[in-house]
Amino acid sequence: LEGLPRNIGMHAGGVLIAPGKLTDFCPLYAQPGSTDAVSQYDKDDVEAIGLVKFDFLGLATLTILELAAQHIRRNHPDRAGFQLEDIPLDDAASYQLMARGDTVAVFQLESRGMQGMLREAKPDRFEDIIALVALYRPGPMDLIPSFCQRKAGAETIEYPDPRMEAVLRETYGIMVYQEQVMQVAQVIGGYSLGGADLLRRAMGKKKPEEMAKHRGIFGDGAAKNGIEADKANEIFDLMEKFAGYGFNKSHAAAYALLAVQTAWLKAHYPAEFMAANMSIALDDTDKLKVLVDDARAMGLKVVPPDVNHGSWRFDPIDAHTIRYALGAIKGTGRAAIEAIVEAREADGPFVSLMDFAARVDRTRINRRVLEALVRAGAFDSVDPNRATLLAGVGIAVEHAAQCAEHAGQGGLFDSLPDDSGAAAPELEPQPPWDLRQRLAEEKVAIGFVLSGHLFDAHAGEVRRFAPRPLAELVESREPQLIAGIVAAVRIVQGQRGRVAIVTLEDRSGTLETVVNERLLDAVRGLLADDELLVLQGRAQADRFSGGVRFNVDAVWTLEQTRARLGRRIRVRVNGLASAAPLLEVVRSHAATDDDGGLPLEVELARGGAQATLRLEKWRLRPGDDTLAALRALALESGVQIVYEGADARAQQQHH
Repeated sequence: LEGLPRNIGMHAGGVLIAPGKLTDFCPLYAQPGSTDAVSQYDKDDVEAIGLVKFDFLGLATLTILELAAQHIRRNHPDRAGFQLEDIPLDDAASYQLMARGDTVAVFQLESRGMQGMLREAKPDRFEDIIALVALYRPGPMDLIPSFCQRKAGAETIEYPDPRMEAVLRETYGIMVYQEQVMQVAQVIGGYSLGGADLLRRAMGKKKPEEMAKHRGIFGDGAAKNGIEADKANEIFDLMEKFAGYGFNKSHAAAYALLAVQTAWLKAHYPAEFMAANMSIALDDTDKLKVLVDDARAMGLKVVPPDVNHGSWRFDPIDAHTIRYALGAIKGTGRAAIEAIVEAREADGPFVSLMDFAARVDRTRINRRVLEALVRAGAFDSVDPNRATLLAGVGIAVEHAAQCAEHAGQGGLFDSLPDDSGAAAPELEPQPPWDLRQRLAEEKVAIGFVLSGHLFDAHAGEVRRFAPRPLAELVESREPQLIAGIVAAVRIVQGQRGRVAIVTLEDRSGTLETVVNERLLDAVRGLLADDELLVLQGRAQADRFSGGVRFNVDAVWTLEQTRARLGRRIRVRVNGLASAAPLLEVVRSHAATDDDGGLPLEVELARGGAQATLRLEKWRLRPGDDTLAALRALALESGVQIVYEGADARAQQQHH
């Protein structure tokens, strides 16, 4: 049994072509439960019997290009006849975009390694892109630095024989393509093109006896062209080296064409292009977040989903704005979104949650869909209080059911004016969510935060003790305080034991921080996604990424930071009819240990008189819940932690 196929595999895109009925040439087989025929011979055997085999690839990029073209034709009357074939291959803006490495969503050029290579190579013509697509693979990658140096003129280009210049000039003297290997065999070794293709195959398979035979043939042909045996051997060795990982140029050119087309769209029609990319990545939250961040970095506006405007896909409203897709909200589904659009187009915009529930086809939406839409902010144009809407979803669903029941009933007095119809019940107002809860609920529905940043909930306070945004962090020997929201935590085995790589985010950008094993065991419980953390440590230049790496000495939650750096909690009140509510807050939020809390300072104002009471003995936990309870008693924006400015950092280092 050894060496026999263990099971039958089928190539997803392999297509066989024969000059007549396939059964005249090879036996066929259908997998159980399928009517599709596949050959019983494997890929090598079908070629050996003389059949032609093609592999057809399906590329999402082709759909993206077509969608983007549709958007352009719709949004720009002057480009109503736009076709992808109109895209020029020598557009300066496209090559500048690629040379900057600004290639998120650009076909084949997206990876970080590829972006770095583009910045180094600075491509400025179509042939450069073909070569880079061919070179960026294991093996030929080693040639990239030399390619970049030669293109920049920093390395001299030498050809073993002057006749090779015509073949290798476009790739700066480096053999990149299989076609070049074949052309060298033709120009130097006197091969026919058919023979050169057999030589290329032999080189690719590395069969020693075939190679020895071809070396002789090549040497004889070279001698006829006036080339000495040593030089012929040197050129043959060079060809052999490159044939091993030479890439098919026609394949690389087809990919490079799509790369240049996508780069052109990104450079000239970014909203239409990015909306098309997002629509194809509808179910891939991680990819969507990357695309949304990139769109915003380009200066585009991504506006929240809206039941009164949106549709299943992402929509470029104008040249600078993309509306978020209703279909990208988790828990909706295509049937539900199409039902919403149908109801809206039939009878106009929705005026309330009740109106929405009554008009949209009940067989295609349910409570879960409504809750997801509310959390995502899709009803903000109808009622901005998401808390009230979410609490009222159950009532809306019941109201819709009643409307459906009454719809089919006729009555004796139906022809008279109807004043008794079932009026939509009013929703009971709820206190609006604070920013943190609003964004947390949004993340549940969308997969990430769209309408703000979790850091915004405490940005004003945090900047008083950690003033430097993450994107502006610079190398320093002195300990620094930084703060951000935890975006990701990876535990890796380093040279000095386990370390945690904690990715922090604030409005300005992201930063990877390193928590060593000694500290990791103590703070592991704090390293949770979406938590606001304050880190103390030292920033060092990172030679590998070219940015900054931050080595962490200490990790605190915001509450712990307030307890360490804060001096007191200040509450401004407009007179108190009774001290009882304040005493209740003090009792229920008292700190459990001596130094774990902050003293309270009450600023009273009544009838033109003012007084400040420092209640040193009352120490409160400085948590968000404590501050929220105090805010219920205080004047507008009348609760804050008092920090002592720059002294806070000096004090922290002293700790």
